[in-house]
Order: sequence, then C-alpha cells, then structure tokens
Amino acid sequence: MSRLWSFLTATRGRDRLHWTDWVSYGYLIFGVLLMFGPVVWLVLSSFKSPNELDRFPPRFLPYAQETLEIEGFDSPLLAFIVTEGELTGEVVGQTRRAAGRAEVVLPADPETRIRIPADTLAPIEDVAFATENYTSLFERFNFLQFFWNSTFITVMATALMLLVNSMAAFVLSKYEFRGRTAVLLLVIGTLMIPQTVVLVPLFLIVTEMGMFNSLWGVIIPGAATPTGVFLLRQYMITIPDEILDAARMDKASEWKIFWRIIVPLSAPAIAVLAILAIMWRWNDFLWPLIVLTRTENFTLQLALNSFQGELQTDWPSLLAMTVLTLLPIACVFMFLQKYIATGIASTGGK
Repeated sequence: MSRLWSFLTATRGRDRLHWTDWVSYGYLIFGVLLMFGPVVWLVLSSFKSPNELDRFPPRFLPYAQETLEIEGFDSPLLAFIVTEGELTGEVVGQTRRAAGRAEVVLPADPETRIRIPADTLAPIEDVAFATENYTSLFERFNFLQFFWNSTFITVMATALMLLVNSMAAFVLSKYEFRGRTAVLLLVIGTLMIPQTVVLVPLFLIVTEMGMFNSLWGVIIPGAATPTGVFLLRQYMITIPDEILDAARMDKASEWKIFWRIIVPLSAPAIAVLAILAIMWRWNDFLWPLIVLTRTENFTLQLALNSFQGELQTDWPSLLAMTVLTLLPIACVFMFLQKYIATGIASTGGK
C-alpha cells in the first residue's frame, strides 16, 4: 500500500510541483471524472424520489422534502418555511394548493387554516436516500428469478464458448491440413457480417429445434464466435511446437495435449475471452428479446425494459435495477481486468 501511495504522489519537482505535475494530475483527474462521473450520478439518482428526478435543473445529491406530523391530520403534511408576509420565518404544513394559493397550518395551531400565496413558501428539504426504490423491486418483481436466469445464461454460454473456441483455435494453430487458410479466412470473414442479418434464420433454426422460450435457445447460438477463435488462435501460435512434439513422443493423446498443455499455457488469452464473454452475455438484449417471451424466463436486461411503457417510465425502479444489474459485471471486471492488458498484448506477439 505504501508503494502504491508513493507512486500516486510522485512528483517531478522536489520542493514544489513542476508544471508537468500539474498537467499530469489534471489529466488524470479529468479522466477519473469522465469515467466515474456518470456512474456516481447513476447510483445517486437511483436513491432519488420521483419528484426529485423530475426536478429541473437536476441536483447531484438526492433530496426529499421534510414532513410534519400535526394533530388532526391522518397523514404527514409537507413542511414549508414562509419567506414573505406576516408569517415570515414560520414553519408551516401545507394542506392543499390550488390556483397559486396555498392553505397551510401552524404546528402550534392546527385548527386555524391560513391561505397565503404559494410563491411565498420555500420547501424544507434535506438529503435523504429513497431506499424504497430498491426494496420495492423485491416486492413488485421476481428479481431473484431474473437474476438467476441472467447468471445461468452467462455462466453456461461462457463455459461453452471457451470450450468450443479453444478447440477450434487449437486445430487452426497447431494442425497442418489442406484448406486451413481458407477456413481461417472464412472465420475472420464472418466478423464483417452484422448480427441482424442472421437473426431471422437463427430464429427459425432455434424454433425448429424446440428451444424457443427456453434459456438454451439463448445459450446455444453463442457457442462459437469468430472473435474468440481468432483471439485464441493468435495466442496459441506463440506456443512452441516442440512442447507438443515432446508430449506426443511420450505417448500423450491429442486430447491430453489440449487439456494438459494448450489450455494452461493459453490461460491469459482464455481469461480475456472469458471476461469479454461474460460482458457480452450479461448485457445481451436483442437476442433474448426475440427468443424469450415468458416473464419467468426474462433476464435482467429484459426486466429493465419492462419498466418503460408507451406513456410513462418508472424511473426510480429503472435506475435502481440498473445499478443492481451493473454490480455483478463490475465486480467481475474489477477482479479480472489485469488479465485484459496482458492477454491482449500477447495475442499478436510471436
């Protein structure tokens, strides 16, 4: 920890900051704000009430208007402070408001109704976190079922993708056969085909195989990706062929060579592909939207879409569920991001 702090606080100037230090720290601070500013705004907005979300101009922190418990009223009254007139500085509770006039009562005299101009009232507000935005998700929606569907699809699709792509990459990188270059060019060429072009035939195939409205209908079509095959193939090329030849001389089967030599040595590239696959499958929306129509099979992304209707949007619930949806993928990226730089940097090396 001390080394990290020394690195972060290192300066070029000894007694005072050099101009390059100011530029460097300014650039880094700007980058941090640019990357994490929207995320912080999202998290804070998820704790705002509907009225606070509709406020313009918006405020950074979540505020809520205080209320007063006054005798004779069944529900709490909104608290205001009078800014003009005879009651200037008095805290009152508003009973009704119409046509620019407000009816208020004093906490000490709840029987007397006072009518004053509405523009003379300033709301009494304080920072308050609307935690009911999160608790209501578990009461109104089957959030755990949606979470399980997303987790199951992500885990199974990622495992299947790593298995199929790694075997295909092993063949294209370590086996000499006629047409290998043509197969590799065909795999790379599929990268130029947009996903929307194959949606209809892919839907017909999934329907004929009886996987419509099934989680496997989302998992199976993504079992092999040209990006994964190319990424792993470029890394496996760097593995010396002499290691494989020595294993064959020791009577090792091709399957054993793959599991005992290729997979362990390709761990950095496989980790990179795993991170990318997890992000792809977790955030996938279009294909699950086409295949899944039953609510009990919805993923978190489809559940998010249900908060938006034709006439109105449930912004508090939508923002709260967005935060919960981002947490798992953010944790995975946080703990495994170190493999991205090392893996990608070495996939093109020889």
